[in-house]
Amino acid sequence: MLCFSATAEGRYFNGRSLGTGVDTQRGKIGGPLSLSARYMLEGKDINGLPCRIFIENNGSFEGGFEPRIITDSAALSEFENRPLKAKIKQADGGVVVSIYALRG
Repeated sequence: MLCFSATAEGRYFNGRSLGTGVDTQRGKIGGPLSLSARYMLEGKDINGLPCRIFIENNGSFEGGFEPRIITDSAALSEFENRPLKAKIKQADGGVVVSIYALRG
C-alpha cells in the first residue's frame, strides 16, 4: 500500500488532494499487477465553484484502468454515471493519471 498526495489540472477541475490517498497494489510473480487507488480532491470545477471529487481507480496496465468518481459539483455530476477510462504514465518524481470520459 502506497500513500500519496496529488494535484489536478484540467479543463473541468483544478485542485489538490484532501489528506492522503492510498494505492493498493497486488500481484503474483509472473502475473499482472492490479492496482486500486482511492483519494479525495478539493478544488474548483469548470464554473469556478468550490467542490470535492472522490476517485476510485481500479485496474491493471494489461487490462486498463476504470475510475469511478463521486462529486458534490453539479457541473461535474454527469461524470458519476458515465464510463471513464484512465491512462497512467511515469513522470519526474511520480506518476500522471489522465482520466477521460468515453463517448456514447
